[in-house]
Amino acid sequence: MLLRVAPEGVEPDLARPDPAKVLAGDPVHTTWNLEESDGLYCGIWQSTPGKWRVHYDEWEYFSITQGVSVVTDAAGVETTLRAGDSMIIRPGFQGTWEVLETTIKDYVIRL
Repeated sequence: MLLRVAPEGVEPDLARPDPAKVLAGDPVHTTWNLEESDGLYCGIWQSTPGKWRVHYDEWEYFSITQGVSVVTDAAGVETTLRAGDSMIIRPGFQGTWEVLETTIKDYVIRL
């Protein structure tokens, strides 16, 4: 069976990062979870501008479809993400995620 990666017909989840992790702004996250099966999650994520600390216990592949974000690792190395960029984040990654322009990404997460 095929499943189109699109938010239509899916109730979004709205959330904010833990306030203790927020470094700037008031980012709001909207997530359309399209698939959840055996520790695999796929969907669409959107965030408004802001900056927060991140720590990944999971593996994630994503592709940016809109906006600009900067992901900075614990050593201070910055990676700017724009529409068309795809990345893998491995478990154990720590750093910050900063949304400069509202960002949308398609994602696949494996716990």
